[in-house]
Amino acid sequence: MTEPLRESEVRAISTGALAPRDVITHRRVLNIALPIVISNATVPILGAVDTGVVGQIGLAAPVGAVGLGAIILSAIYWIFGFLRMGTTGLTAQASGQGDEAEVAALLTRGLVIGFGAGVLIILLQLPLFLAAFRVSPGSAEVEGLAQSYMAIRVWSAPAAIALYAITGWLIAQERTRAVLAIQVAMNGINIVLDLWFVLGLDWGVQGVAVATFIAEWTGAALGLWFCRAAFFGTAWRNWSRVFDRVRWIRMARLNSDILIRSLLLEAMFVSFMFFGAGMGDVTLAANQVLLHFLMITSYGLDGFAFSAEALVGRAMGAGRRDVLRRGALVSTGWAYATSVLASAVIALAGPQIVDLMVKAPEVQQAARLYMPYLVVLPVIACAAFMLDGIFIGATRSRDMRNMMAVSFAFYVVAVALMLPTLGNHGLWLALLIAFIARAVTLGLRYPALERAAG
Repeated sequence: MTEPLRESEVRAISTGALAPRDVITHRRVLNIALPIVISNATVPILGAVDTGVVGQIGLAAPVGAVGLGAIILSAIYWIFGFLRMGTTGLTAQASGQGDEAEVAALLTRGLVIGFGAGVLIILLQLPLFLAAFRVSPGSAEVEGLAQSYMAIRVWSAPAAIALYAITGWLIAQERTRAVLAIQVAMNGINIVLDLWFVLGLDWGVQGVAVATFIAEWTGAALGLWFCRAAFFGTAWRNWSRVFDRVRWIRMARLNSDILIRSLLLEAMFVSFMFFGAGMGDVTLAANQVLLHFLMITSYGLDGFAFSAEALVGRAMGAGRRDVLRRGALVSTGWAYATSVLASAVIALAGPQIVDLMVKAPEVQQAARLYMPYLVVLPVIACAAFMLDGIFIGATRSRDMRNMMAVSFAFYVVAVALMLPTLGNHGLWLALLIAFIARAVTLGLRYPALERAAG
């Protein structure tokens, strides 16, 4: 049932001072967030099926090849992940301003960047793949199979990257059910074709690549169909607006700031794994298992962060500080409830889940030793996740970049001071400190964000 409106909101609507779409209810937040949570839950399923299907071949090399090839392509595509966040913030603000022409033009700009980046990756695939294999070398057999996998799948790069823009645009419109439909359709097609091509036609690794190629192009086509209303008018192809220099400069600055922020965040997690590896295979394995708990928690928090992006962006565009604050608070409230639930599950069932994931007794014991950090991490990380969403919606990317740089510096100092004496405990404490620093530094910038809303 929809949450009752406050008396002040009813009066505002009746007098025309508050549009119905400016009323933030718990139901509205959940309508945005829950489809994203469900969509995220389908992602690990596809990876498991890819691995399981190839595993039926009975050889180790094909499994390693699919895993290596998928990681390399995902890492390359992820460079353009800023397109999703940047498109959401700008589109939500244009929508809040009632500028439907700019909303349509933003979709075209995102598609131009996405398809253009995909074509560039296809053209540069040889040096990109060679560089990737130098960083992540495998056996000659694995690299050969991975090369054949990537040589097929890379042809869907334009679709995969364009989907970042499509997804961001739909989230800004609060159409997350469409995002869920795209994800379910892609994964469903991919799984069915995996089974057919690999087990039925015996295409092996190439079969998995062809299945993913077809699924990604199908997902892009379905996404464009969901965006079809934008193509009914002429604004989407108003080239003077689409290629307006000022708007492109703003988009470039926004996206470059988000890219730098994301690279620093990735560097933090990659270095975390590298430092763990330096303490032995058991510690590395335990850290890897425990980070899966954080990843799964982030899938739940993503939905509420996305709701904050859409609601805050729209309120920012409309110049409604009160609506912005309520959108941020309601989304964050649900996110914290999710975090507390995640912490409770980890505290009560974490050891049993670890035992299901790994069978090596020494890894199980190490994971139990560091499990307390994972119990508190969801609650601590929640603020950072949600403030990221709020600042993305407000397109305050410079603050995101700068505060991430400060937080990364805190992490580096913490690692340098605590790793030599506390070992892996120091490493986990450094990660906690980094999340606290992100939350505190962004929180200190939040009042300025509200003031900018008018």
